[in-house]
Amino acid sequence: MRGSDEPEGSAQTSAAADAAFPRTVEHAMGSTEIPAEPERVVVLDTGELDSALALGVTPVGAVTTDVSEQFLSYLAEDAEGIDVVGTIAEPDLEAIAALQPDLILSNSVRHEDIYDQLAQIAPTVFAADLGDTWKENFLLDAEALGKEEEAEELLGDYEQQAAELGEAIGDAGATTISPLRFVGGPIRAYQPQSFIGTVLADIGLDLVELPGGEGATFAELGEEQLTQANGDVVLYSSYGSADESGEAAVVAGPLWSRLPAVQNGRAYAVDDDVFYTGIGLRAATLQLEQLRDLLL
Repeated sequence: MRGSDEPEGSAQTSAAADAAFPRTVEHAMGSTEIPAEPERVVVLDTGELDSALALGVTPVGAVTTDVSEQFLSYLAEDAEGIDVVGTIAEPDLEAIAALQPDLILSNSVRHEDIYDQLAQIAPTVFAADLGDTWKENFLLDAEALGKEEEAEELLGDYEQQAAELGEAIGDAGATTISPLRFVGGPIRAYQPQSFIGTVLADIGLDLVELPGGEGATFAELGEEQLTQANGDVVLYSSYGSADESGEAAVVAGPLWSRLPAVQNGRAYAVDDDVFYTGIGLRAATLQLEQLRDLLL
C-alpha cells in the first residue's frame, strides 16, 4: 500500500521533474541557474507565450503586441487568466515583479537592454534571435521549463505533418509563394530567413526571393514595386487594422490586380497572428492546417 493518495503516475512525473532541477541553462545572455521546476512563469514575447502554452505551462504574466490589448487570437482561450504585464515594446517591470515569477522568458532582440533588471527579479532566459530560429527557441524554452521530451515530441509531430502536406500537394517545389505583410510604410515581403519561410520550406514550397532580402527576414517593397511579389500564391495580412497598415489602399489599387496570384484567384488573406506574429510551434502547426485548406 502506498503511503500517499497521489496517483503513481503523477508521483513518478513529479519525482522526475524534481530530479531535473536545479539546472543551469546556457542562453544568449550567458548562463542562468533555475533552482526548481518553474511554477510562476512570465513571458515577454509572442513566441515564448506560444511555447509555454504548447508545453502545457500557463504563464502568470505575458505581454501583448503593440497593436492590441488582447493576447494573440489563436492563443486567447488558453491564455485566459494570464495577467498583462505591458507590451512587447514596453514591458512593465513593476507588474512583472509584483507577480513574483520564478522564471522569465524572452529574447535578446526585444529586451537585451532590460535583461539585467529582469534577472534581478527572477531567473531569466533569453533566446538569441527571432523568426527562422523558432525551433531552437522552442527547445530553449523547453529546457528552462524542464519539458525537453515534450518539446521534441511536439516538434516531431509538426515536421511529420509538414512532410505529409508537401506529399499531398505533389510537386510542392513547383508552387512559389509570396508572403506579404502590411505594417504601415513599405510592404514586407518575407524571405526564407523568417518564421513563415521555415514553415514553407518544411512543406517543400518555394518562397519568392527578392533583391535586398538576402540574409534578411524580409525585403521592403514600395507600392510601385509590388509586382515583384509574383509568386503563384500570395499570403497577405496586416499588423493591426487594414486601413492603418496600408493594406486596404494597396488591395484597392491598380497594381494589386496585376499580380499573377490575384489574377488566378490565389491571393489569400491570412491571420496575421498565425502566419507572422506568433512565431511558435502552435502557430506553425496552425499554418499547416490553414495552408492545407488553401492549397489542396
